[in-house]
Amino acid sequence: MQFHGIMDRLRRRTLAPADLAGIADGLVELAAFDEDTWSGVRDTVLDAVGRKPAETRGALADALGARLPAAEPGPARGNVLALAVVIERTLPDRPGSWPAEREAVLGEVGRQHGLWFGERYLVLAEAELAEGRPLAPAVVAAFRRSAMDAFGGDRVRALGRQLTEPVLNVGEAWAERAMREAEDGPALEALLRHATTATAARPGRAWERQAGALVEQLGADRVRAVVVPWLALVGRRTFELERRPGEPDVNAAFDPYNADALRGLTWVLGMLPAQPDTVRALGALVESSLRKASGIGPRSPKAANAAVGALTRLGGEPVLAELARLATRVTYKPVLALVESVLEHQAAELGLSREELAELTVPDCGLTEVGRTERHLGDVTAVVEVRGVKAVLSWRSPAGKSVKSVPAAVRREHAEELKELKAAVKDADRTLSAQSERLDRQFLADRAWPYARWRRQLLDHPLVGTLARRLLWTVDGTAVGFADGELRTLTDDPVREGGEVRLWHPVGCPPAVATAWRDWLERHAITQPFKQAHREVYLLTDAERATRTYSNRFAGHVLRQHQFNALAAVRGWRNRLRLMVDDSAPPATRELPRWGLRAEYWVHGDGHAHGADTTDSGSFLRLRTDQVRFYPIDAPPNLAACYGGDYGRWPSGGAAPAEPVPLADVPPLALSEVLRDVDLFVGVASIGNDPTWQDGGPEGRHRAYWNAYGSGELSQSAETRRALLERLVPRLAIADRCRIEGRYLQVTGSRHTYRIHLGSGNVLMTPDDRYLCIVPAADPAAPQAGYLPFEGDRMTAVILSKAVLLADDARITDPSILSQLEGVGPG
Repeated sequence: MQFHGIMDRLRRRTLAPADLAGIADGLVELAAFDEDTWSGVRDTVLDAVGRKPAETRGALADALGARLPAAEPGPARGNVLALAVVIERTLPDRPGSWPAEREAVLGEVGRQHGLWFGERYLVLAEAELAEGRPLAPAVVAAFRRSAMDAFGGDRVRALGRQLTEPVLNVGEAWAERAMREAEDGPALEALLRHATTATAARPGRAWERQAGALVEQLGADRVRAVVVPWLALVGRRTFELERRPGEPDVNAAFDPYNADALRGLTWVLGMLPAQPDTVRALGALVESSLRKASGIGPRSPKAANAAVGALTRLGGEPVLAELARLATRVTYKPVLALVESVLEHQAAELGLSREELAELTVPDCGLTEVGRTERHLGDVTAVVEVRGVKAVLSWRSPAGKSVKSVPAAVRREHAEELKELKAAVKDADRTLSAQSERLDRQFLADRAWPYARWRRQLLDHPLVGTLARRLLWTVDGTAVGFADGELRTLTDDPVREGGEVRLWHPVGCPPAVATAWRDWLERHAITQPFKQAHREVYLLTDAERATRTYSNRFAGHVLRQHQFNALAAVRGWRNRLRLMVDDSAPPATRELPRWGLRAEYWVHGDGHAHGADTTDSGSFLRLRTDQVRFYPIDAPPNLAACYGGDYGRWPSGGAAPAEPVPLADVPPLALSEVLRDVDLFVGVASIGNDPTWQDGGPEGRHRAYWNAYGSGELSQSAETRRALLERLVPRLAIADRCRIEGRYLQVTGSRHTYRIHLGSGNVLMTPDDRYLCIVPAADPAAPQAGYLPFEGDRMTAVILSKAVLLADDARITDPSILSQLEGVGPG
């Protein structure tokens, strides 16, 4: 029955049973239409039904209820049920009918992040509450989240205010644990309830007074003991929510209702006396809160801000060390600005620079000598050693023999000390990673240290010393390295005093000297924490002298946007994700305050099709690259349309646009380091080094680029890799089957001869240079093939591992590789 037929019957003074049956059948049919159509039908029908006698209204409600099994499952059945419930609620003497059906339909809400076309759910929830029946916890959670949405509406917000149980939303591990533990006493539950009221950016005095009273009732130690373990669970879900097409990744996001409570709990921790586990937990919360979720961005900036605020309030050297570590890890600009402002303020109060403060506050993480400590737990000895950029905990028996696992006596009798040791090892790992990145950035800072302070804060520091002793330095202009317990020159003469120390850089250094230092490092079996002696040097080319103000050296590439964006942030660049919208954005930029310059790398969104070329949220999957330029640091920004077009400058106030700085006027070290960053972006994020892009991607439009990149000329970083492999390959067990030929490492196997490109790592095999797809292991910590003189060059490790595999190709068992090897004749 069509809508007009239904209305014709409803206008009749009296309705026979056949009329009611026909109306109900027609409404069940219309309930399956789109939501907008049904909304209009429902409102009109309710208006007409409201003027009918109670007996007629009740009969129609019964007729609709009887047809629920026949209604199409999903929205249609929910619409019919909600209409029947609304009609029934106009009858004061009717009990709540269809309880099982109500529960089933509302159960759909519990699997959703929020309400989509939620009128039917809202009607049913209001009816349940009015009749004294509580909603399921997962349903409560969905309505609370919807009430916090800007588009939730007044009715949803009013319903949300009624939902006071449970204290927190289910679905997150930390919240569910907190609620279980709060069952042990009313004071802890009261603290949780108070935490949910943390809806402002900062705690007010009244909020803090009440929180302080609750902490006093519970005891600061107990509050810390329960809250810190909760924070360790933040980010884990206990069940997955349904994700609709085009919807952001709601399962990776924080529940917004619980996020308020999380903010309140961090405020409470900031009110307690500082303890190492509190500082550690708050720092981890900052990082966890800023991890990105697809279609959302950072998971909970407000939780991150609250954690930074709590750290700031705690104060003390461990807090400054944690904030300094976060300054090297955080890339979300508002939170990074907050961290930097706190550090700048503290540095100014102490009369120090930011870098001096960062070095002064690096923790030793329990190490008592450079890279090592021992602790006796009963008759067992725990040994913590730094190996590379990892701290390792090992054990020795009373007889001095190595023990593989934690001894049972230690677990039983020294559980707390064991917990502290494991936490210290984690802290050491995090700090080593942050300090390695910080030291790598010092090339562009062009820092100089007084010798005594440098020894105290870097070379002889228990933790940082494990990095500093593997780097090269200049002491009063003389290059030195650390070996056999002392600073030594290239000729191994000891250097025991000095005035000014700088980080050594190969720019301006004769190639023979750089090569000699590489030999020195290998002779002393030193693996550097990052490329230094083997660092690429980028000098001006003839083409760049001709273009004068820009470099096209890294133009024309296709990069994975999100990988590029993450890598740029780690290297200290500022960049905005490009969306496929009518908007403009500045290029990726890096400020060089030491030289008063700003470097720019011009990029544009690639593609034109939503879905094929974008994420669900509309950000481009790939970028096309263009020029590298330099400008005065205070020059107006360049802007270009996100989807392409030329960059231009629009200075304010009628000022003349700033001209780019000629490349020849850029200091060689600054030029080299900026171009090295850009080479790194291309080398890591290019689709050309991804074996899964052999088909050229959407519409095959990048096939020519992929082929050219995979076998093209070597970049400067690849040339450095070539020089390194020329030294390393002769020492390998497979040396008799390998040789460097131009852009390739050639490997002779039993089945074929293979050529591995030294830039992309792509493999070609005889007889016709057919491409061989070998997808490298995703684990960056996977074992490497032989000694490498520096850490962090994953492509070199990938090339060597492929060479080892292919040199013994008769023993390959991987079916995906075998099918390719057997598909061509022998070479």
